Amino acid sequence: MSETATSSEPRIAYVVSQELVKISSLLPSNKNRSFLVHSLINKLNLLSNSTSPQELHKINIISPRRATKDELCLYHDEEYLDFVLDESHCQSATSDFGIEDDCPPFSGLHNYIPLVAGATIAAVDQLVKNLANVAICWDGGRHHAQKTHASGFCYVADCILAILAFKKAPIPAPMGAQRKSRIMYLDLDLHFSDAVTQCFYNASQSRSMPQVLTLSVHYDSPGFFPPSLYSGFPDPKSENFDPLSLSLPLQRGASASTYTRIWHIIEDVQGAFDPDFVIVQCGVDGLAGDPCGMFNWSIDNREGDMAWCIDQVVNKWNRRTLLLGGGGYNSPNAARAWAHLTSVTRGRRIPEDTPVPDHSAFPLYSPSFTLDIPKGNMIDENTNDYLKTLTDTYSGIVKQIQEIMSA
Repeated sequence: MSETATSSEPRIAYVVSQELVKISSLLPSNKNRSFLVHSLINKLNLLSNSTSPQELHKINIISPRRATKDELCLYHDEEYLDFVLDESHCQSATSDFGIEDDCPPFSGLHNYIPLVAGATIAAVDQLVKNLANVAICWDGGRHHAQKTHASGFCYVADCILAILAFKKAPIPAPMGAQRKSRIMYLDLDLHFSDAVTQCFYNASQSRSMPQVLTLSVHYDSPGFFPPSLYSGFPDPKSENFDPLSLSLPLQRGASASTYTRIWHIIEDVQGAFDPDFVIVQCGVDGLAGDPCGMFNWSIDNREGDMAWCIDQVVNKWNRRTLLLGGGGYNSPNAARAWAHLTSVTRGRRIPEDTPVPDHSAFPLYSPSFTLDIPKGNMIDENTNDYLKTLTDTYSGIVKQIQEIMSA
């Protein structure tokens, strides 16, 4: 009999393999980031069950598999896949499929796409089979890839494939029946989750048993990537408004105090939708020190910092949860951040002043050589008036969600 996860016996599934690290480290926008992330997490003994087992939630290392073409075709266009999965095209730029500019061709692309998608699907499998409460795939989280082309450093839409896989999971209902699963997708990346939102957007008021809610917390400004009709301030009065495809735009300099102020909105949305599964895209390009330079988020042991937010989801919502990676272009800080978040899933957050262990990437963690990511000096432009307007708007949206779910 296989072991299953229960609320009293937390279990973590962590997806990684040498092949996944090698291939993901070739990604042009994040070269060697995968190596840094998994090396640091391993050196901190976060993947071991031998250290203080009575204090840490058990973790299992899961090897990814390659997604089949049929699985990739559940979202992606076959013509796009025929091109990117052909090794002979690994150095062929083309505007036809978005393999240019921010998504250039690279050696290993034909392996990268099925392996990253398969890694995320392997994590989903652990949750659907109830073998884990939390599954982690830091090499996933590609939320810009479109059906027919690559976009925004993303070549494969693993977030969408994860949602589609969760939709098939049967959920026990009273009297031995089953009902359709409900999936909440929460995106914390600096950039709006355009592809994911577009895939599940539905402004129709005649919906039965909705399965998917998407909520993107991001920076939005004219000219900022990605351009999208759905990334702005929500307007519940618009005929095109979908209360299950949500945008929560923040202003420049968003800090831990801002996330503290908006977190009740996220909690209320989650409570109204009552999901069976939660996916959190944990992009870290909103952290201080990222080259994007738009937010001032931190991991420095304060309410509202990124680790605090993930702790609320993982340890208080009591939902089966998938944590994915995403953006983040200061690779040492990405490794620091995802190490912190991994420790949160294990039930014991590592202190921010923990020294970086000695290993081959150690020099890259200068000058502090510790795990903290402190906030910078950027002014937080999220004023009390702006945050109050967000709160008031979402109060009405939450009521709409409740009405939909009770219909």
